[in-house]
Amino acid sequence: MKKKLLYGIALVVLAALGYGIYYIDSALVIGNGYAAKYVCSQVFIDGRDPSYVFQKEVRPTNVLFSLVGVDVDYANKSVTGKGLGFRRPITAVYRDGLGCTLAVDTTREELMTQAAGLMTRKTPDAESPWPGGERVTISIPANVDGAKIAAALDEIFTEPADGPPNNTQAAVVVYRGTIIAERYGQGYTPSMPILGWSMTKSVINALVGILVRLGLIDIAAPAPVAAWHTPGDPRGAITLDQLLRMSSGLEFVEIYGPHQDVTDMLYASKSMSDFASAKRLKTRPDGEWYYSSGTANIVARIIRDLSGGTLAGTYAFARRELFDKLGMCSALIEPDASGTPVGSSYMFATPRDWARIGLLFLNDGVWNGQRILPEGWVKYSVTPTPLAPKGEYGAHLWLNAGAKGNPSDRTYPSLPTDMYYMSGYNGQIVAMFPSKQLVVVRMGVTHDEDWGEERFLKSVYDSIR
Repeated sequence: MKKKLLYGIALVVLAALGYGIYYIDSALVIGNGYAAKYVCSQVFIDGRDPSYVFQKEVRPTNVLFSLVGVDVDYANKSVTGKGLGFRRPITAVYRDGLGCTLAVDTTREELMTQAAGLMTRKTPDAESPWPGGERVTISIPANVDGAKIAAALDEIFTEPADGPPNNTQAAVVVYRGTIIAERYGQGYTPSMPILGWSMTKSVINALVGILVRLGLIDIAAPAPVAAWHTPGDPRGAITLDQLLRMSSGLEFVEIYGPHQDVTDMLYASKSMSDFASAKRLKTRPDGEWYYSSGTANIVARIIRDLSGGTLAGTYAFARRELFDKLGMCSALIEPDASGTPVGSSYMFATPRDWARIGLLFLNDGVWNGQRILPEGWVKYSVTPTPLAPKGEYGAHLWLNAGAKGNPSDRTYPSLPTDMYYMSGYNGQIVAMFPSKQLVVVRMGVTHDEDWGEERFLKSVYDSIR
């Protein structure tokens, strides 16, 4: 009996050990991909120190990053992530005008060919006043408490005495179309693009709106996803409206960790849209509201297909119809290895350019008298999705509307119900307040997401009398 018991214990220990080795080894694929991609973008887009970026921004993300390291190849503009120094290496490749892309199931040489015919980005207008150009002269209107805004900025740029650091990188306050306050962390400038993570989804919303204005898509019609339109496939009924509202019914797990859909998609898939569109239905379309980054990448592929079908064509469309019209010279949505912009997560832009897209929404899609988004698009985008329990989501935009019939039950109880916002990982936010013609931007790398967001936004909101 003792021998049998010892054998049983030994088998359990060996099985647990074997699973632990398998789990860590397979998790290294994701860890290497995340580290390589993140460091590559920070180094070759923003010129930052890779050691600082890895130690202060990557490693605190997950304990498994203690097993990961990165090698930076400045000559070839690439970064390779290696678990335990040698396991499961994966390389992110930088391309001028495109940013960094993980070489998943492809080569550096193949990735370089995608840059052919890429449209050159415009140079920022340094002389014209913002938002048309980059000249900013701070002037506090009489009805604004400038000291209150300054105190709010002091708080988010001051590190707490205990707990994780805020790592606030930048903040911009726009009132009535003018920047009335801005501040940048050490090493950051107004001209430095910053990763917005999931705020990219709201830019995807704007690009879809432009396709609607041009008459190229009907959001109420079945979404043009070829894989769904075979006889008997129930996914063929999914509309673009349901995708924008995160109500497609597609099965997808939005948990950031090893062996989860969203991380497998972002760090181990050549085509993120193919990964997401291959998912089966969990519920009927409009049967459930569930936030999904996979959905945004399906929409990004639709944008690519309707704007020429190539990476260069998609970038030309985005620049011609949106970024250049707003003066967003820094804006860049990095693509995946298949040549589709990663609409869920990978847009870089300066804080002022993030403020410009917020101002476009605040101005009902009109810029300098020209209608960029179709009439009624912003109203549609900020109408709560029926199944969102707290009225917290519209069409690729977050809302503070509150539960149906009980608006006091909302995400930010101290902020008004007309507030809507873009939100990204690490505490990125662009908040719009129509009732006060106010846009507030905050960028940073806060690992526990708690940087005093509601308190900061409330202070700025209350500063306007």
